[in-house]
Amino acid sequence: MIVPTDTSRMFPKNECNFVQVNGQLKYGPPKDWSGPPPPKGCEIFIGKLPPEICEDELLQLFEQIGPIYEFRLMIHFSNANKGFAFATYTNKEDAKRAILKLDGFEIRPYKRIGVLLSKDNRKLYVGGIPLNKSEDDVYHEISRHTEGVTKVCVLPNSYDHTKNRGFAFVEYESHRHVSIARRVLLSGNVKLFNRKVTVDWADPEPEIDETSLKERNDDK
Repeated sequence: MIVPTDTSRMFPKNECNFVQVNGQLKYGPPKDWSGPPPPKGCEIFIGKLPPEICEDELLQLFEQIGPIYEFRLMIHFSNANKGFAFATYTNKEDAKRAILKLDGFEIRPYKRIGVLLSKDNRKLYVGGIPLNKSEDDVYHEISRHTEGVTKVCVLPNSYDHTKNRGFAFVEYESHRHVSIARRVLLSGNVKLFNRKVTVDWADPEPEIDETSLKERNDDK
């Protein structure tokens, strides 16, 4: 059973080991973790967070479901939270249970949070690739500028198989890696093969609809 969070029993901040990076407070991965990151389907989105909620309290609440691989609370420059966070469990079953148990959870009187499965996209579309570059060429070039690249797919030209079609699909270890890579490649400061490229999600990512979350929770 999930019990209301008691702020008097929150973890001390130095015990949770949160770090501030890229506009977020981040916890994890655990020091004793070995192997690759958890597979897709383990990350959840947490919305409708009251502004006074802090990272330690949220981590304590969601760890009641199961071990957490990574927790990220989005923050403003003032360090106030933006009203949403992401939690990645070590397995899909815990992620599903978190949604079942904590979607609509009353974290403060009359304040209910929304919890749903994150899109967890890990693939980018990169256009503007020179036609004479191979998959290995693209892999090594894009790995010079971004971290966590696991796979590159370059399709051959229909009329000349010695050339590609001018674009590539690039997969990353995690949604966090691909999100950072997208920001880096869109910054305007990075060129691949000495030319500017176009970058987008390989699969369209739906926006998190806070209105829908509110309506769902108001109906409960």
